Amino acid sequence: MSQVSYYTEEGLKKLTHELEQLKNVERLKISAQIAEAREKGDLSENAEYDAAKEAQGLLELKISKLETIIANARIIDESQLDTSKALILSKVKIKNLANKMIMEYMLVSEKEANLKEKKLSVDSPIGKSLLGKSVGDKVEVKVPTGIVNFEVIEISR
Repeated sequence: MSQVSYYTEEGLKKLTHELEQLKNVERLKISAQIAEAREKGDLSENAEYDAAKEAQGLLELKISKLETIIANARIIDESQLDTSKALILSKVKIKNLANKMIMEYMLVSEKEANLKEKKLSVDSPIGKSLLGKSVGDKVEVKVPTGIVNFEVIEISR
């Protein structure tokens, strides 16, 4: 059974574009590599042919996984989000209680996560700990370097 994942409209468009690129560009490249290797003679001892066939198998696996993800993707209407609790697609402003540093992240699916864009995966330790929390709640997050305590300062769309 496949797992439903929630995406922004932009995130789903990126996935769809990646799938089209794999199907329409990468497939053709690998087919050309296979045809070229096939022309070189005996396939039983042709390393180029074996490598191209393996690359084709990996590409088809990647395409299949991406098709499954897209088929089970749901777009979230950001205008309908409840801002009383931190949910996927919420923008959450948190304060590190140790150094008083304030950070703001949007909680997103694993595929959309990008720290440079301040998009934090709901599957990450911090993301998991923030889900369902309200303004004023304190959370304790176990990270590789130890335990960090945060306070939820603001939740918005």
